[in-house]
Amino acid sequence: MGDQQLDVRGMRKPEKHPAIFQAYGGLGVGEALVLVNDHDPRHLRDEFEIEYPGGYSWEYVARDPRDWRIRITKRASTPLPRVLADTTLLADTTGLGAPDAAGAGVAWKLQMRERDLDSNVITLAPGAAIGAHYGPDLDVLIHVLSGSGQLVTELNAAPLRPGSLVWLPRRSRREFTAGSDGLMYLTVHQRRQALMLTPHDRKAT
Repeated sequence: MGDQQLDVRGMRKPEKHPAIFQAYGGLGVGEALVLVNDHDPRHLRDEFEIEYPGGYSWEYVARDPRDWRIRITKRASTPLPRVLADTTLLADTTGLGAPDAAGAGVAWKLQMRERDLDSNVITLAPGAAIGAHYGPDLDVLIHVLSGSGQLVTELNAAPLRPGSLVWLPRRSRREFTAGSDGLMYLTVHQRRQALMLTPHDRKAT
């Protein structure tokens, strides 16, 4: 059985990558897709490195003007388990996350297209806060990586320090304040298109 061929030169740009990943997903282990494009798809290669690192091979068959051909072979049945980041290095690195006006920023996040979870590393500058709000309709797990701070709930407050593992039940009221050395923590929750915060003056349901 020969390689499957996918010519995306006549497709609209927003349609190309989804079509390519759909075709790749339908391959069996050892099967290949020959992609035909009008330029070197370097950004696509970057996406494959996010989605399937170590699980595919990428071979240029032709590099002619407006006729680039790349054989993409599926080497594993699913994306491979892998190490995503070293949180000790994140915690030791300063200036990450491009803090906003409130002193908060995202230092790291999951980037895979196909996933059931969302995860971020959040940084708060010294003294910065995430004001009181009711959480979304999903549970959130937090692991404090560095710094210190305080979690304020509807009835009490709890200190946050490296190693603290925090459970935020869905729709619960919470507020975070960083200590004098800032605060960095990892969040994990079910994937959702947008994690909306509800002002604290709304009654919990």
